[in-house]
Amino acid sequence: MTTSGLPLVKDLGALGLFVLAVVLVGLLGSIITSSSLTTWYPTLNRPDWTPSGLTISWVWTVLYIMMAVAAWLAWRSATHAKVIVPVGLWLVQLLFNLGWTFFFFGLRSPFGALIELVFLWVLVAATMAAFFLRSRWAGWLMAPYLVWVTFAGALNFQIWQLNS
Repeated sequence: MTTSGLPLVKDLGALGLFVLAVVLVGLLGSIITSSSLTTWYPTLNRPDWTPSGLTISWVWTVLYIMMAVAAWLAWRSATHAKVIVPVGLWLVQLLFNLGWTFFFFGLRSPFGALIELVFLWVLVAATMAAFFLRSRWAGWLMAPYLVWVTFAGALNFQIWQLNS
């Protein structure tokens, strides 16, 4: 391979790592969620506007793809020193994303998940702002995720209220 092909390989490798990160979070989340979906979750009182499981699956698939591409765009937009904070925020919010699943479905604690979701929302907003400084596209790709986390917060709050 010539040296002119190395930047493309490096770029695609980085994109692959960001995709791998969201896939791992999605897989771990589904493992945490699986037993509660058939036993505990159906027993909860939920608002009428709760999306179906299929809708939630599709939304998360699209959001995870957008999150991975956003992180990749931010990463490739600047030198290593200038992307440490944005990519670091992205990784932390990804862990908090998984944390919500752990609290809600793993511990079966809508209240704990709601508290955790507040931190997740702040981290997603901070990540989005940091991404905007690196790449306008990266920032905008995070916007639907922030909207979804806001919606999830309202839904989580209602589920907690209906089941307290």
